[in-house]
Amino acid sequence: MKKLFLGFCLLVGIATKAQTVADQPFLQDSADKFSLKEGEGNVNLLQVGSDRNKAIKVLSSQGLMLLYEKNLRQDVQYRPLLDMNIVALTEYQGQFVYLTEKAVLSNAWAGKLYINHGIEAPKAMGMGPDFLTLVAGEGNFAIFKNNQEVWRSSIESLNPISVQYDPNSGQFLLLTAEGLYQVDSVLKTAKKVFDGSDLTAFSLFEDTIVLGTTNGIQLLDRKTFTLNKLDQKLPWTEITSVNNIRGNLWFGSTKGAFKLREDGKYDYYASKRWLVDDHVADIAEGPDGSVLVLTQKGMSKIDFEPMTLAQKAEYFQEIQRLRHIRYGFTSDLAMRTPGDLSTGYFHDTDNDGLWTSMYLAGELFRYAVTKSEDAKQNAYEAFEAMERLTALPDLKGFPARSFERDGYEVGLHANGFSEEWRQQWEKENGRIWQLSDDELWRWKSTTSSDESCGHFFVYALFAELAPDKEWRDRAIHQIKIEMDHIMDNDWYLMDWNGKPTAWGKWNPEYVNSFPINVGDRRLNSTLILSFLQTAYHFTKDKKYKKGAEKLIKKYGYDENANRPATVIGFVEGEDLSNKWNHSDDEMYFLTIPGFVNYSFTEEQKAAHFNAAKSHWEVERSEKNPLWNYLFALSGGENIDSEESAWWLREFPMDLIDWKIDNDHRKDLTKIAPNFRSQTYTEVLPGDERTLHLHNGAYRNNGGSDGKREYAPYIYLLPYWAGRYVEAISAPQAE
Repeated sequence: MKKLFLGFCLLVGIATKAQTVADQPFLQDSADKFSLKEGEGNVNLLQVGSDRNKAIKVLSSQGLMLLYEKNLRQDVQYRPLLDMNIVALTEYQGQFVYLTEKAVLSNAWAGKLYINHGIEAPKAMGMGPDFLTLVAGEGNFAIFKNNQEVWRSSIESLNPISVQYDPNSGQFLLLTAEGLYQVDSVLKTAKKVFDGSDLTAFSLFEDTIVLGTTNGIQLLDRKTFTLNKLDQKLPWTEITSVNNIRGNLWFGSTKGAFKLREDGKYDYYASKRWLVDDHVADIAEGPDGSVLVLTQKGMSKIDFEPMTLAQKAEYFQEIQRLRHIRYGFTSDLAMRTPGDLSTGYFHDTDNDGLWTSMYLAGELFRYAVTKSEDAKQNAYEAFEAMERLTALPDLKGFPARSFERDGYEVGLHANGFSEEWRQQWEKENGRIWQLSDDELWRWKSTTSSDESCGHFFVYALFAELAPDKEWRDRAIHQIKIEMDHIMDNDWYLMDWNGKPTAWGKWNPEYVNSFPINVGDRRLNSTLILSFLQTAYHFTKDKKYKKGAEKLIKKYGYDENANRPATVIGFVEGEDLSNKWNHSDDEMYFLTIPGFVNYSFTEEQKAAHFNAAKSHWEVERSEKNPLWNYLFALSGGENIDSEESAWWLREFPMDLIDWKIDNDHRKDLTKIAPNFRSQTYTEVLPGDERTLHLHNGAYRNNGGSDGKREYAPYIYLLPYWAGRYVEAISAPQAE
């Protein structure tokens, strides 16, 4: 078994006991989106299909369109088709077949398929074996074989939507908005086998006929046509398309597309993460195992690629290095044009040190697992960026939030507060950005406790896992000077103006001012004890141990920290207890490896572990792999490894901050508003909800206008932490 923090394990010999999930290939879905060009807004997109040559064509109100080199454009390959009014298309034996006002025809089979159908106002066609063809129009239909008419008949008020051949019965099924007809080409009969209303689409699926309606789906027995079930527990009930694609049942709706899973639930594809827009016109089988989703404004090609979690990490690592490194920091990418990565640029944030510490930790874990020189180089580069956070301020160990060249700083706010708040802050406290001594750089002040959490977490990890002693010593020096700053300033982060920062407060007067039910009393006690234990562990300087003992014996910090997480709750009149703060979860879990593993005694360690376990138990419903793996680093067992792997598999490949809404979904069970802000009975997959960092949970709705790409460390840190604690195996062959 791989040992936990190496220095710690040399003392106590603890090893991980997480269950290992085999990293075998799974089908990773992702989407390519193709929008109509500007000026084509009046074009109605009607049908989509692909043939055995992997050509993708779209039928529109202005003729055929072809997907060519990432663009939807007019299809001019066959000039005769340009002069024909095509009203429907289908695929037969892997070839395109077209229904025009005059004929059914194809350019395959040497162009020999040509049926002059004679149907007025044709709308739909279906094909069976040996080119058996049914063409239906308003009030009438006809059947053809070998290009010759077999039978023609009429049905009063017939307004066909679609036609399919049922190989089980050897008969055609014809759908209208008011019912389903069965047409027998041999007996030359047509009968209405199901009366309905507001029908929109249908497909054959196993022993069932699945009917789409404007308010859910209806399931008919394929033999008897009896109604077995009306289902409205769907992501959305206004169905526009139904298709059986390679044995999977797909639905299009006016609010996205969804696929029926084996467990009876749905994979939901909506928002610009997946679709050009959410109003689906048609769904069809695409080339190479893909699914084509046609919407009002374009088409999406959803691919399903066999991939291991390790391959997914390689993909994200490339993106991280390519467009998410700023001066060695990890950085989100802002975009001037929504979704256009070529317009991306970097800017600072309030928590550059914290986010960078999380990417750096992932690279340290990767190095420990693989001994990759690339991982080591990336880690050292990130470390140097973080090291400079204390070098630029002349405040003896005070860590800046970030830095930027003078005149180019962007994030003038702090902690996400409003512009009005910033102005008021600067009026009372001075400018947030401070000029460095060389007058070339500005560093960002008002540093908060979450920055310190990231620093102490990753510097300890660096001191354990970095291969070069010189670099390990530099990390220990950072631990020392940051701890000294807090101790020398009466347990505060003391800013350039001589005032404590808004959140960098561990002083007993502040911490114990909160009732025991307020999370900050428990959290801040845990943080400062973990910092002191970490400093003592690496320096063996007794002043850190004495400082911790004073906080424990005189001010009850161990008692604060060891209370179970279940004590946290709403307290009347306390702003910090209105709801559960998931940013506190991030700080807590980054802190618990040091809090537990560097405890001064075995008795203290057991108490600290039990406190950490109580917090982990509260968090389990989120299925967050990072919390699970950090708990494993702290000695936790049975850490929900399978749920963690599920989270990693469902993490989206598209990291753009698209606006996402799930509030309309009828397939989810909502729960009453609650302290933890959980909306549904279970957490949604990551690719169906808005993106957020690890300091958020249950955010099912939100996002923005697509002008931000999140940095992939959100995936990379938990993946490599999982590999390190052996909760994920090395990649395995299928």
